[in-house]
Amino acid sequence: MSHPILSEFDIVFAGGGTTACVVAGRLAAYDPSLRILILEAGQHALDKPIHVQPCQFLLNQAPTSTTVTFNIGNPSPRLNGRTPIVPCGRCVGGCSCVNLMLYTRAPASDYDDWGVDGWESENLIPLMKKLETYEVQPDLPTHGYDGPIKVSSGGCKLGICDEFIQVGTTYHKRQYADDTNDLETCNTYSPWQKYIDGTTGKRSDAAHHYIYNQAHNQNLQVWDGKHVKRIIFEDKRAVGVEFASDPVSCPDADQSSSIVRASKLVVVSAGTFGSPTILERSGIGAEAVLKRCGIEQLVNLPGVGQNYQDHNNAFVPYLAADEVVTMDALWRGESILQESLAQWNSNGKSLIAQNGLDSKVKWRPDDEELKAMDPIFQPRWKEFFQDRPDKAVAIFAALAGYVSPLSRPLILPPRNYMTASYYTLYPVSAGSVHIKLTENGKDGMDFTAGFLDDPSDIAPLDFGYKKTREIFRRMASYRGEVTAGHPDFPEGSAAACREASGPVDLNAPDIVYTAEDDEAINQFHRDVVQTGWHSLGTCAMKSEADQGVVDARLNVYGVSNLKVADMSISPLNVGTNTYSTALLIGERAAMIIAEDLGIDCTDLTRARLR
Repeated sequence: MSHPILSEFDIVFAGGGTTACVVAGRLAAYDPSLRILILEAGQHALDKPIHVQPCQFLLNQAPTSTTVTFNIGNPSPRLNGRTPIVPCGRCVGGCSCVNLMLYTRAPASDYDDWGVDGWESENLIPLMKKLETYEVQPDLPTHGYDGPIKVSSGGCKLGICDEFIQVGTTYHKRQYADDTNDLETCNTYSPWQKYIDGTTGKRSDAAHHYIYNQAHNQNLQVWDGKHVKRIIFEDKRAVGVEFASDPVSCPDADQSSSIVRASKLVVVSAGTFGSPTILERSGIGAEAVLKRCGIEQLVNLPGVGQNYQDHNNAFVPYLAADEVVTMDALWRGESILQESLAQWNSNGKSLIAQNGLDSKVKWRPDDEELKAMDPIFQPRWKEFFQDRPDKAVAIFAALAGYVSPLSRPLILPPRNYMTASYYTLYPVSAGSVHIKLTENGKDGMDFTAGFLDDPSDIAPLDFGYKKTREIFRRMASYRGEVTAGHPDFPEGSAAACREASGPVDLNAPDIVYTAEDDEAINQFHRDVVQTGWHSLGTCAMKSEADQGVVDARLNVYGVSNLKVADMSISPLNVGTNTYSTALLIGERAAMIIAEDLGIDCTDLTRARLR
């Protein structure tokens, strides 16, 4: 997007990820005269195949990728000394342009649990509907049909996912429903819809559907390759942003700083890692953190960077039948890639418009499963889950292809694979994100993920391995386990992994695990458990006394003309892939800012985005 260089705007966004695009795009549509600037460290995503072709999501997560930032955590004894790696989006559109495009929505009660005025589910459901066009099924009361973000089944259907549902509704004795994203249905197998346009077959992201479609508006500008250093204040009033060319996006550019002024508002929208560190570099945070970095404190706000939360995820690979369709050949670049591209270019269909995940279950243990789980989980179950039937403990899913875990990547011989994915939605453990100075005096990050710090968090993962293995063993395409991607069971164990000629009978007995086997599973998870790519909470929307950072209208405590709007404001975890919540926060933030500026945002026809 071409733009004249301006030194002052009405609103400046520090960060250009999912939520920033939603807020800026809505405000520009509400009032095209608003001068709005987005500063984004990453590069533009406009029409780039790595972003718009759904099947290419894996390339964004490759170790050499520059479209994500790999945040390296501190080593943890709970992870057998590992340093966890948590990627986050690093391009215009942020995670909406690099994620797995999985359409999941949290139960409505999650938002009610926040206990924040104006953020109750009854106020948010209209915004959930406003932001989406649900192409899967008409006339559902909690879904929207005229919003900018498209939701579909993708470009083709994969049989492995049907097998997962078939075994789940028989062997696993759970119900089936077409839609488990109605904000309450749980413990039910269902198809897994996607943030993919059902007509074009393209990823449905915030950059293309809130920003790039307003290229005609010269007052809405995006400066990519700009790293935000800090917020500029005059008497605790935010008046601008200091930035420089980003060394990754613009390695040959001049690294000197510039300042752009904001006459009305600065919005920090740099995500769960970027937002708290921008605040701290600006003098807002805990005294001890700022002091060790030589930063003069402007506001004592010890909650900045605290309350880091995520979902705990594991990927476990299996061998799949030669004749079944998986994503593997496409991802290896075999002949099917060109055939699929031709079809996708013609009608938006084929494996190009796929992510390999077509089915899931939002799982809650039944009484028998609870008894089989480690007793350490029982207090957590009784305290949090037992009387909340809409809250799932984990999501189990079948992926038609091999996806390498971040922590234990394997190079496997060319053939068909399928991967069990399971991740817990409300782990107890929490961490933190703060600035620090490295040994050579440069800016660094002090990131503690907290994964598995609470002993109860590993129990549903250990059970998830056992249950998904039993489900996969009964699927028609099952041909055994990829031994290197499973626990290291003792020699002679009944749980030992092996290649197989086909599935076991639906009524076959479950594998019996010994205490040594259970320990192998436990150690396996400490070696491989990873982020769900769902980081949140580090600028929590809570009372200041409760280590909050922003109030109900997203204002940063102790200063004026400064808001935060992204997943970092979420005060509690949410039982969903967080893209849906990031979009929702954006829609709510746009309303709040419009109200603050006296802009009418009730006329939806005037502010329609497609």
